[in-house]
Amino acid sequence: MRPFRRLWLGLGSLRWKIAALAAVTACLVMAVVGVLVHLWTARDIRFRAEMQVFNAVYSAMDVYRRTGTLTDGAELDPADLPAALRDPADSKRHTSYDGRVHADANVGPTMWAAQRTGGPGSPVLAVRVNMSTDFHNLRQLDVTMAVASLVTLAAATPLAVYASGLLARRLRRVSETAGRISAGDLDARTGPTKGRDEVADIAATVDLMADSLGQRLRTERQFTADVAHELRTPVGGLLAAVDLLPPGETEDLLRARVRDLRSLVEDLLEISRLDAGAEQPIRAHVPLGAVVSEAVARTGFDTEVTVAEAEAAQAVQAGQTVETDPRRLERIVSNLVVNAHRHGEAPVRVTVEGRTVVVRDHGPGFPADLLLHGPRRFHTGAAERGSGHGLGLTIALGQARLLGAELRLDNAPDGGAVATLRLPA
Repeated sequence: MRPFRRLWLGLGSLRWKIAALAAVTACLVMAVVGVLVHLWTARDIRFRAEMQVFNAVYSAMDVYRRTGTLTDGAELDPADLPAALRDPADSKRHTSYDGRVHADANVGPTMWAAQRTGGPGSPVLAVRVNMSTDFHNLRQLDVTMAVASLVTLAAATPLAVYASGLLARRLRRVSETAGRISAGDLDARTGPTKGRDEVADIAATVDLMADSLGQRLRTERQFTADVAHELRTPVGGLLAAVDLLPPGETEDLLRARVRDLRSLVEDLLEISRLDAGAEQPIRAHVPLGAVVSEAVARTGFDTEVTVAEAEAAQAVQAGQTVETDPRRLERIVSNLVVNAHRHGEAPVRVTVEGRTVVVRDHGPGFPADLLLHGPRRFHTGAAERGSGHGLGLTIALGQARLLGAELRLDNAPDGGAVATLRLPA
């Protein structure tokens, strides 16, 4: 089924649409030209035949009146003379076309001319011209036009496919560049393109947009990094000052707020380093189940951790480990567990199986806009304040990308948010 689907999608591409439009246009042009040539030639044949019989009647009538003999194939009152010429109202010459084909193969469409030899009641002298040969030549011309049209179409279609392919490749290049930019590659550029048409204008516009977007994002990231760095020192001073306060409710409140502020500053610094690409993982071979269990324990939340028994026994016997950065892995798991407790509902379960870690809660699940657009900074999805800064999932996603892992966010069919982390092999 998939090959047919790919074929159908391929036929629906711009390349084949342009080629089909060119082929249809060529067919219409050839059909119109063929019809016009046929009509013009048929009209010319009838006109020339009419002139021929008209002149033939004049010559035959002149000879008949002088000598009483019939020449140039002239006949008197022939039996198959068309009814319109049998009893002409005057003695002038008249012509008529007879398109009948008689039993005799040599008698086909005929042009007649007739004139009465004398007064009323006198015989009618008529001359006919058989047009079978001319119409046979017309049919041959039609066949030749049709064959020439098919040959032209067969030659023009590949050229149209090739030319539209060139256009489609240029547009595809621009589309791929736009896709890379939307995926976060701010250095992606289409570069110079051949020609000075609309495609070149689109490519230049996309590159200009990427330059502007990259400059704005770099400015934003630099601002975030500068703010976080500058806040780090005074926040540290505040924390030291709080330690000098006498114990009490005020001291506990200030200490909690200053710790929240320090956590926010550290998160901002971490995000700025991830955005700038300044972070590099330090990989080591570690047991995945043990690292995940320790990360969950450090959160301080009541969380159920399950390591697949068959996987755990096999790992112990074979000394199986995963190669990753344990510190960053702990960071990802702890952020997912904290997010599940803050915005979900108990029970929160963490399952480790193979190279996959699944964190699930039983709350309302992830918001629809988060599933559609991904996590956004300082967007917690909670109506109340004080439930986090909305940076946990952003950091987890950035750390997962740094490790080459896949972090997928979904909602369970029976309710609850599900975060699935798959480490690379």
